[in-house]
Amino acid sequence: MSLRQFEYALAVAEEGSVTAAAELLHVAQPSVSQQIRGLERELGVKLFARTPTGLVPTVVGRAFLREAEVAVKASRRARATARAGADELVGELVVAVQMGFGTRQLPGALNALRRRFPRLEVTVFEAPSSAELEQLGRRGVLDLALMAACEQSPAYAHHLGDEEFVVVLGAGHRQLAADRVELRELEGEPWVRFDRDSALDGVLLNVLRDNGLTPTTAARVSQTATAVRWAAHGLGVTLVPASAVPHGHEHLVRPLFPVVSQPVIAVVRQSAGPAETALLGLLRQETWSESASFSPVS
Repeated sequence: MSLRQFEYALAVAEEGSVTAAAELLHVAQPSVSQQIRGLERELGVKLFARTPTGLVPTVVGRAFLREAEVAVKASRRARATARAGADELVGELVVAVQMGFGTRQLPGALNALRRRFPRLEVTVFEAPSSAELEQLGRRGVLDLALMAACEQSPAYAHHLGDEEFVVVLGAGHRQLAADRVELRELEGEPWVRFDRDSALDGVLLNVLRDNGLTPTTAARVSQTATAVRWAAHGLGVTLVPASAVPHGHEHLVRPLFPVVSQPVIAVVRQSAGPAETALLGLLRQETWSESASFSPVS
C-alpha cells in the first residue's frame, strides 16, 4: 500500500466517482481505477459499492478511509515540517472553528500567516459544537481548533482571550436607546436561536436560565450571520459573539448587563509543528474583546 493509493481512495469517496476523482487529482481516469483495484486486491476487501448515485464506501471501506485520512494528513505534516525553514513553509494546515467564535480574528491571523508563508495551504471548516471538534481531533485530522473553553477543555489548549456576547435587536426596538441592555428587559421577547446541539444555543440557554428567563423560540438557524439578519428584520432578538456581527448591522447591536462572555481557546495537536505554532502566535496578537465598538448612534 502507498500514500498515493490512500489519496486516490479518499478522492473517490469525496467525489463519488472515479472520473471526478481523476479530475480532482489531475491524473488520468485509468490510473485512479488501477490504483483502487490494486488496493482492494492487496486488502482483500471491496472498498466501494456502485449505486445509482455513484460510488459509495462500504462498511469496511469507511473504516479504512478513516485511517487513510489520518495517514495522509500525518504525511503532509511530516513533509511540511521537514521542509520548513526560516523563510519557507509548505504543506497543508487544517483548522477547525467552533461556529461563531473568532469570526473576525481568524481571517486576520490567517492573512498574516499566508503573507509570511505564501506556499502554505490552509484548509478551514466550521463545526457547530465542541463534540464535533473533539471527534475530529481524536481522528488526528486537525492541526488547530478554535473553540470556546468548556469544563473539560482538551489538552494542549491555549487561552486567547474572551468573546463578549451581544444582543441583536430589530430596527426600532425600544432597547436600542440603551447603552447596554439588561437581560431582564428582554423577558417575553421571541428569540432567534441556533441548532439544539450547538455551543451558541447552549450559551443562550445558560444565560437566560441564570437570569430566570425562559426563551420563546421564533426560529432556529445554523449560521450566526443568518441569526443577525433575521433579528434585524424583527423576527426576534438573538445573542451572538461580538466578532460574529456582519458589517452593516452594528447599529442594531448592544452589549448586555450583566456582561456575557466566553473564554476562547486554541487547541493544537500534540507535538505541534511550525505552521500551527505560527498561527497560534498570530491569534494571540488579535483583539478578542470588541463589544466596546458597538454604541448607540447619536
